[in-house]
Amino acid sequence: MIRALLIALLALFAAPVAAQTTAPPAANPRVAFETEAGRFVVEVYADKAPVTAANFLRYVDAKRLDGITFYRVVKVQDHFGFVQLGLQNDPKRVFPPIRHEPTTQTGIKHLDGTLSMPRLKPGSAQGEFTISLGDQPSFDANPENPGDNLGFAAFARVVDGLDVVLKVFDAPNSPTATLRGGSFKGEVPAKPVKVLTVRRITA
Repeated sequence: MIRALLIALLALFAAPVAAQTTAPPAANPRVAFETEAGRFVVEVYADKAPVTAANFLRYVDAKRLDGITFYRVVKVQDHFGFVQLGLQNDPKRVFPPIRHEPTTQTGIKHLDGTLSMPRLKPGSAQGEFTISLGDQPSFDANPENPGDNLGFAAFARVVDGLDVVLKVFDAPNSPTATLRGGSFKGEVPAKPVKVLTVRRITA
C-alpha cells in the first residue's frame, strides 16, 4: 500500500517536469520587407516547403535581397496578376539552383499573397521571387497536364501589408521599357519600387 502511494506521488511530481522538457514545435519564420512603398510581412512555410524556404531564408540572412527592386509587374486585371523581384540572375549574388518542390508535394497553393519561385525548368530556381495577386491555380502543379506540369514552388504568404504589394502592382508600367535584351515589354514598372531591407522578425 505504502509503495503504491509513493509511486503515485512520484508520478505526480514527474509529470510537470516532463511537460517542461518537451519543447513546443517551432513556429514558421516571419520576414519583414521594408520597401519604398511601405512594409509588408510574410510567413515562410519552412514546415511544408523546407528546401524552397531555406533557400529564401539564406538570401535573407545573407542580406542579398537588400536593395533589389520589383522589376516586373504582370497585370491581367484588377487585383489579378503578380509582381516579381529578385537578383535578376546576378552571378555575383545568386546561390546555386535548388531542387524543385511542387505544390502537389508541399500542399501550398498559389493563393492571393503567395510567394513563389519562377524558374525555366524544374530545379533551376535561384534568387527570383513572385507574389501572386489573386488566386493563381494555373501556377500550381497539375499532373494531368502534358509536358512540364510541375508548376512553381510556393513557399510563403503575405500575412500583413498586402496593401503595400498592391501599391506596387497598381503603379504604372512603362509601355516601351524591356529587360534582358527585349523581354517583358509592357511589364516593366515606370518607376521600379526599391526593397530597402529584408529581415527575419525575431520578436
